[in-house]
Amino acid sequence: MKRGTTFFLKMAVILIGIPILALCVFLVPKIGSFAGELYPDIAYMKSLVLIDMYAAAIPFYLALYQAFKLLSYIDKNQAFSELSIMALKNIKYCAITISTLYLLGMPLYYLMAQKIDPPSFIPMGLVIIFASMVIAVFAAVLQSLLQEAINIKSENALTI
Repeated sequence: MKRGTTFFLKMAVILIGIPILALCVFLVPKIGSFAGELYPDIAYMKSLVLIDMYAAAIPFYLALYQAFKLLSYIDKNQAFSELSIMALKNIKYCAITISTLYLLGMPLYYLMAQKIDPPSFIPMGLVIIFASMVIAVFAAVLQSLLQEAINIKSENALTI
């Protein structure tokens, strides 16, 4: 594959990470403070929202790093290797972790949605959960296809 294509994809991976970093720096603390203001009698509400959102950012950036490594393997003509399979497996696990964290945080977002009109936190959480699961399934399918391709490649090498 041409390096220009992988370079473009590497830049896309970096550009995906920048807005999420900006959200983590600027918006997540405001959402946590907002949750604390909505429920002043629940002292740990702000902390729980912050922990949930920041904890989900960690596997997100790990998945971006794995995607960057996968693109590097493609650059080095190692796309059909165990390293690529491991990168896809890690991306799958990161996506499942993000979905799980947001699913565990849904009661918090439900409480926040009860106090505001329109309830925007529940659809936002559901979109993140659904998108992460789609990425996990896609990575699992690519992982199994890549494993089959590697198996076929090794069988062909042995039959010669």
